[in-house]
Amino acid sequence: MSLLDRRTVLIAGVAVTLAGCGDSKDSGSTPSPTPSATAPSSTTPPASTTVPTTTPSSTPSTSAPTLTSTAPNWNTFARSLKGRVYLPSTSGYAAAHQLFNPRWDSVRPRAVVKAADPADVQKAINFARTNKLVLVPKSGGHSYVGASTIANGLQLDVGALKGMSYANGVLTVGAGARLYDVHAFLDRYGRSLPTGTCPTVGVAGLTLGGGMGIHTRTYGLTCDRVISMSVITADGKAHNVSASSESDLFVALRGSGGGNLGVVTSFQFATIPATKLGFFRLTWPESQAAAVVRGWQKFAQSAPTTAWGNLHIDAKSNGTLSIRVLGVSTTGNATAAAAQLESFVGAKASVRTLSVKSHLEAVKYLGGGTTSPRQGFLAGSDVLKGSMDAATITGLLGAVKAAARAGTPASAILDPLGGQASKEPAGGSSWPWRGALAVVQWYSSAQGKTAQTFIANGHKAVRPYSAGGYVNYVEAGRAVSSYYGASAAKLQAAKKKYDPTNFFRTPYTLI
Repeated sequence: MSLLDRRTVLIAGVAVTLAGCGDSKDSGSTPSPTPSATAPSSTTPPASTTVPTTTPSSTPSTSAPTLTSTAPNWNTFARSLKGRVYLPSTSGYAAAHQLFNPRWDSVRPRAVVKAADPADVQKAINFARTNKLVLVPKSGGHSYVGASTIANGLQLDVGALKGMSYANGVLTVGAGARLYDVHAFLDRYGRSLPTGTCPTVGVAGLTLGGGMGIHTRTYGLTCDRVISMSVITADGKAHNVSASSESDLFVALRGSGGGNLGVVTSFQFATIPATKLGFFRLTWPESQAAAVVRGWQKFAQSAPTTAWGNLHIDAKSNGTLSIRVLGVSTTGNATAAAAQLESFVGAKASVRTLSVKSHLEAVKYLGGGTTSPRQGFLAGSDVLKGSMDAATITGLLGAVKAAARAGTPASAILDPLGGQASKEPAGGSSWPWRGALAVVQWYSSAQGKTAQTFIANGHKAVRPYSAGGYVNYVEAGRAVSSYYGASAAKLQAAKKKYDPTNFFRTPYTLI
């Protein structure tokens, strides 16, 4: 759960900016490098023996492949579905193709299919393949790069596939369900899932790319809790994959991102207890920024697996920096975790707040409520392979400081890994960063050149310690291979097996 969507909420009379829609790459329902707050896209990489180092542009694909000589018969197709087809001439089309980020509103798909059930997903895939249309899936639509839409192609919206059931510790949920709805449903049973925070992120995109959050260190990633998935591959065939059934596809889907190998229509998750959580919020003056980063790195390495805290370095409009850590203890009491972090920093926080929240109170607090409005942003990431040295810390702080002085809204948000997330889950996964220290999210609500400069400066600052990028935070201008690390070979093998004709393809999918 890394925090993308920036909102201000009033807590105990103090205005607090929370990041809510970050770990969501949700553009579809299968692996697709795009967050949560992640958007999943269900396309997959082209069959290839090597992962390309191509750097996608900042605009989603603007055209689909050459069509067959006969134009698609949209009327016949629409009549075959339980759901709906929206064409540019159809009332409701403008809203139907929108994503979370308004910057992609100008991208106009050839059509939008609102699937009502898995059979509609199969029909849409078959129709797109027959008519040589590029198909991209969408669940929550939070993809950083707009990967869940495509000009002149077919957008497949699985948002209506959101049914849920619970039995014996297992949640069965449709790929279109949003995170708040999942948590509200599970709360009835005293259960939860380790997820990101943004309430409107689709469960599919978050899960397929990994899924970081406050429970990452205690229970692992969202994808680690998956027991099985129903997925429809490029040939239109339905599969139920698990550790014991088509395990290669199961492993590939657990962490490679949406839109790479097929369209997932539902998941089964092993849930976790919905216990009370202890929260701490610590703020230091800018003069102690470097000490806070050093101390936070020690905390990320040494804190018990019950403790989590993400570091926010924010550019303020007056040219200075805000330095704070929002932390959680799954023991229900955050006093010891806050004291440990302060000891590593070597200085007490100038502002210190402790609280205890129930499961659903915590979900609303972290998400800034039960929903999130559409908003524009530009973002990217780096996975830190280890603790940064003094020069790199200075460079990281300098990148945010330069943005502050330029009047550019900007944040570096560092989410810790380690603990259970460092362990490969039973059945295996393709998420490649088990040994990493943390993920840095570069975020700006500005969307022009100054925001691009900030993100580029951030990448440059931490380059000596960057292992790659987080696929749920996929960005333009970065090699697709940088999101997959040592998992690239097995993902290429899965691609070649399950999508040999490269049906699922965008500038951001595996190749």
